Amino acid sequence: MADEANGPDVDPTEDSRERRWRLAIGADDESSSALSAEDRKLSAALDALYGSGDSAGDPRKRRGGLGRSAPRVAQWMGDIRSFFPEQVVQVVQKDAFKRLNLKQMLMEPEFLKAIEADVNLVADLVSLRSAMPDKTKDIARSIISDIVAKLMQRLEQKTAEAIRGALDKSRRTNRPRQRDIDWPRTISANLRHYQPDHKTVVPEKLVGFMRRQRRLVDLDEVTLCVDQSGSMASSVIYASIFAAVMASLPVVRTKLVCFDTAIVDLTEELSDPVEVLFGVQLGGGTDINQAVAYCAERIERPTKAHFILITDLYEGGNGKELLQRLAALVRSGVNVIVLLALTDQGRPGYDPSMAGSVAALGIPVFACTPDHFPDMMAAALRREDIAAWAASADIKLVRADVETPNA
Repeated sequence: MADEANGPDVDPTEDSRERRWRLAIGADDESSSALSAEDRKLSAALDALYGSGDSAGDPRKRRGGLGRSAPRVAQWMGDIRSFFPEQVVQVVQKDAFKRLNLKQMLMEPEFLKAIEADVNLVADLVSLRSAMPDKTKDIARSIISDIVAKLMQRLEQKTAEAIRGALDKSRRTNRPRQRDIDWPRTISANLRHYQPDHKTVVPEKLVGFMRRQRRLVDLDEVTLCVDQSGSMASSVIYASIFAAVMASLPVVRTKLVCFDTAIVDLTEELSDPVEVLFGVQLGGGTDINQAVAYCAERIERPTKAHFILITDLYEGGNGKELLQRLAALVRSGVNVIVLLALTDQGRPGYDPSMAGSVAALGIPVFACTPDHFPDMMAAALRREDIAAWAASADIKLVRADVETPNA
């Protein structure tokens, strides 16, 4: 009777067999219904490493490959980790190291050091470190250190100036630090010392701002909670560097937490950005809810806390509970901001449904470039309207999903 109900020609295991065969030989036939979207993603990840690479003949059979000139390994590593257990991932990584000749590339430090500082290169080196021999790992660390130093030089001064800004402009001093000099008032006070021959003013008297002294218990808490899945690789690099810069400033207390399905608290490593990056595990699944819960438990003073969640919002855990946790943080007084990306690139990929639901909670949701981040963070510390700041910076926020109940 069961056979008659299924029809005489239907084999319940036929789709399963076709799926396994198509995954084994490559998912070239996109018209097949045997493969889901996840199956095709898995097939593409395997094709990149084990595909034949034969582009002659049928163009549909071309393989992507990871390529020596632009490895883009971090995204691929994330895909592999999401499909296979750790033991299999290690085997696949070693295969990639041998088959794609990445070892030879990494053994040429002079070539790599000549490349312009690039977070994508850092992400790829960090992703491959578990497959590197010790000698290559030392070279990679040196290269990462050089690139991080260049990025720090680019980002540190602006970040420090924007966030240090706890200047008390109601009080002035004639012995200010150089960065605290009020130049318009200083020039005005020294106009009588104008030197026509040199066309300049000699500032006999400096006018500047006094700093507001703040006790440790009064400091604002900033928690950067960063998604370390493969697609967020560049964001992780930038977030780690910004966290290291902010941790060096005495005006804020900074924490850095990275997550996929596991949580890595790197707060204690922030004195060394390179060590932070070597503590990151790029790739794997995503459990945002678990990470938000971890950070929420460690917020000491909600009204002095700023929670910056950096993720594409593709939640692999409990999405409903995630929204409830974020809503609870907002109600407690925490200044919550969600960055869909922290990269130099353009429009990021993200879950529009979840982004709209988060925005409906009154939380600003948008992508941010590294150049905008210091000003954004300064606006957040001043508890300014982030929507107004974003508009002034020509940044578009994700619109709230009107169908999502405001928790």
